[in-house]
Amino acid sequence: MRSLEVRDLTVEFVTGGYQIRPLDNFSFHADSGELILLLGPSGCGKTTLLSCLAGILTPKSGSITVDGKEVTRLGPKARTEYRRRDIGLVFQGFKLVPSLSARENVEAPLRLAGVSRQAARARSRQLLTSFGLADRLNNRPGRLSGGQQQRVAIARALAHDPPLLLADEPTASLDYIQVEIVVRMLRDLAQPGRLVIVSTHDQRLIPLADRVVRLEAGHAAEEEVHGRIRIEPGQVLFEQGARSDYVYTVEEGVVELARHRADGSQEFLTLARAGDHFGEVGPLLGLPRAASARGGEGGAVLELWTIAEFRRRLGPDGVRQALGTRLAGPTTREDTEPAR
Repeated sequence: MRSLEVRDLTVEFVTGGYQIRPLDNFSFHADSGELILLLGPSGCGKTTLLSCLAGILTPKSGSITVDGKEVTRLGPKARTEYRRRDIGLVFQGFKLVPSLSARENVEAPLRLAGVSRQAARARSRQLLTSFGLADRLNNRPGRLSGGQQQRVAIARALAHDPPLLLADEPTASLDYIQVEIVVRMLRDLAQPGRLVIVSTHDQRLIPLADRVVRLEAGHAAEEEVHGRIRIEPGQVLFEQGARSDYVYTVEEGVVELARHRADGSQEFLTLARAGDHFGEVGPLLGLPRAASARGGEGGAVLELWTIAEFRRRLGPDGVRQALGTRLAGPTTREDTEPAR
């Protein structure tokens, strides 16, 4: 898969005698390898859009084009084949078959598509093992935690290795530990050849997305890109081990970066000066902060960016270069001498 184009999509329902348009001339574009968030409150059209993308719901007007193929114009047979081969669906609430084991739930769509029992079993085992469920293959959903059920649901959606994965509120009803596991899985699945689109109202997913599309009364609005803050001399911006949410760019002043040792001492790492960015390693890799940051002499004015905006600004090559340079670390003491 290379790209997805949604153009002027309009969906109408009649309920209670009133005409409702959850999507009204909605348009957006997405590329292979991206993790796209559809963000918005209940009723804004997120699930409706996923249903249209999956070929389940036919819009009143507009088009959905996947790699040059206009899905909205497919006939019944071609649409069924599209849903079977090109789409992976992760439903809100898991929707696993309670009488089937984890393995059998993943095998089911393969067997329905005519895949042999042996091949379906091998694919199911491979997927569930890769998701850390090798010891839960024969467990039914009732004996699995919420996070484990969600991983089975994602494995089932990937049974045919579809190029487009759609997930509807995948973190609903999960605790924060299970949320982290599921979100990292979705992030890893957004690779060249596959597009992942997640419908959610969960703000915690924003830092890991490549792009955020806010749905507001059926229309798309791109996520605002950044904010600006000031920190005073010695003021702590973030502590080592803290959750990684944002990348920072220094507009004015300096920021000191240091690492705390087990013996209580502090190892100075570098100074971030005007034009430098820092703090990207944690959000890019999904890790806690590896150092602490505080305002240097005179303080600093900073811009903060979501990881999605940082990726977009630098591009893939720029991100790889920035990440490689940061992991290599400073090379000379002269370059990293802290302000006195």
